[in-house]
Amino acid sequence: MRKSKLLVALGCMVLGIGLAACAKDSGNVGDDKQQATEKAETKDEYTFGYIAYDMKDIWNEYSAKAFEYAATKQDVKVKTVILDSQNSLEESVAAMESLIQQGVDGISIFPISTEQGSTLVKMANEAGIPVTVENFEMNNDSGDYIASIACKYDDIGYAAIKYIAETKPNAKVFFCAGQEGAGVYEKYQEGVDRALKEFGDKVSVVSTLHGDWQTEKAYNITTDLISSGKEFDYIFANNGLMAQGCYKAVKDAGLDNIPIVSTGGSPDDYKMLQDGIESANMTAPVSIQGITTFQNLYDSVVLNKEVEKFKALPIIPVSADKLDDFIAWDDYDAAYNYVYTK
Repeated sequence: MRKSKLLVALGCMVLGIGLAACAKDSGNVGDDKQQATEKAETKDEYTFGYIAYDMKDIWNEYSAKAFEYAATKQDVKVKTVILDSQNSLEESVAAMESLIQQGVDGISIFPISTEQGSTLVKMANEAGIPVTVENFEMNNDSGDYIASIACKYDDIGYAAIKYIAETKPNAKVFFCAGQEGAGVYEKYQEGVDRALKEFGDKVSVVSTLHGDWQTEKAYNITTDLISSGKEFDYIFANNGLMAQGCYKAVKDAGLDNIPIVSTGGSPDDYKMLQDGIESANMTAPVSIQGITTFQNLYDSVVLNKEVEKFKALPIIPVSADKLDDFIAWDDYDAAYNYVYTK
């Protein structure tokens, strides 16, 4: 009998301890979540995935390398996994599936289009993985993403006309424009129009002709414009390839004193600034884009900071006589310093 009572007493003690433990767990759910969060925030190492649209594209290649570079500069160790979609929707989906399977801590995507980008964002959402976007300004139906950074072509068009107005008052500009219909030239034109409203008393565009982003066509339309007798004393070439064609045309006509402003800030643009083909370039260093998309991901995932939803890639005007201002696409250190000191 005494043995039976002892067993009952022991059983009650065990049950009581169990109930107390359950009560403790139930009453401190918030504390447990906080502890889990603190544990997550003190990880020794993170893994970030990066889905490129096409690493054969020089713009995307330099951005991806900048992303990798930024990872090496952080106080907390970050491993990067770079996957290439090769301009394929199917490959991009496969890349996202791979990163989800690997259980990465965050993902940056360089979409092929906003629609494809939305697909990838929503896949990351379903997997509970934070995601950020570069090179596109996403829309309200794009899923839950941290932030995006992209080049705003209208800002570049605006900057080019503003630069000309401030450099050569009363300039008569020939706008050697890109191809119509794809939306890129049209955004440039919006910026040009905006600048003309503001600086119309200092600059005018006397002709807009389309070189379709090509050197040869830019040469031909510039030659035809010269032959028409239309007077101009400044050229805004929509990209570097067209700047080359414009320069050859004015040089052949003995008018190579006409300055040419172009865009982008590619390695070829730097060489053209050195050689006097371009007098200035409205640079948009893609290295800054790659580092900023990393910063968006790191600040949100590792530092738990609020991140600005959209950032425009900065436009940095660089003239041929001030090449020290140029941030090359492969100068990741200069781009990193620019991003982290602004």
